[in-house]
Amino acid sequence: MFPYDPTLLAAVQSPLNSIADVFQTMQAIDSACIDGDGLKWFNWLYMCVTQAVEAKVNSGTFLDSAWIAELDVQFAKLYFSALEAALSAGSCPGCWKILFDCRGNGQIARIQFALAGINAHINHDLPEAIVATCNATNTVPQQGATQHTDYTNVNPILDGLISVAEQTLNVRLLGGQLPAVNHLADLFAAWSTSAAREKAWQNGEVLWHLQGLPAVATGFLDSLDGLTSFAGKALLAPVP
Repeated sequence: MFPYDPTLLAAVQSPLNSIADVFQTMQAIDSACIDGDGLKWFNWLYMCVTQAVEAKVNSGTFLDSAWIAELDVQFAKLYFSALEAALSAGSCPGCWKILFDCRGNGQIARIQFALAGINAHINHDLPEAIVATCNATNTVPQQGATQHTDYTNVNPILDGLISVAEQTLNVRLLGGQLPAVNHLADLFAAWSTSAAREKAWQNGEVLWHLQGLPAVATGFLDSLDGLTSFAGKALLAPVP
């Protein structure tokens, strides 16, 4: 779709072992993408979040910093995997395909791409990332656990950065002004990162208990993909 897509493909195939690796890959994506690529704006917001989380991890803010760091890596892997699949004609989750298919649509605002990416990543990917993280750290996802407390304490970071993004990215993809009256204000009002992340945790607990039932787990993820795709279509409705 874009002439630099091979560069993006190479970037997301880099091994990830730390938050620093995640951030480096996001920087590579940001450097490659032009302003007229909707992927740039989700990646930009995600890069800001990653940098903020890394700072909190390094400062010892969390009770279990190693768990949060592992979650950051496992979570990012799913975004990079979806992008890799889309760039190599592989099987990409529908909720991500919706975003990737309209990367160059100038009638869509930058903030719409950012929120659509967050929608796909939290509502579809995050439950998987929680399970992968617990498996890697020999922990169990459960309400009230130390890991859940740390997970919840990430919410203010996200809320603050998304609030800034709503102002900074509230322009068309190519930077043109949006009409004074449009549907985006309603989208912003309806979006709750904290609620979405808490639901993702609950779905992560469900997936945890479905690990011995792969067919059922796949069906559960397919259902999440369908619901998340529906929301993604609404988030990416062009602004006249």
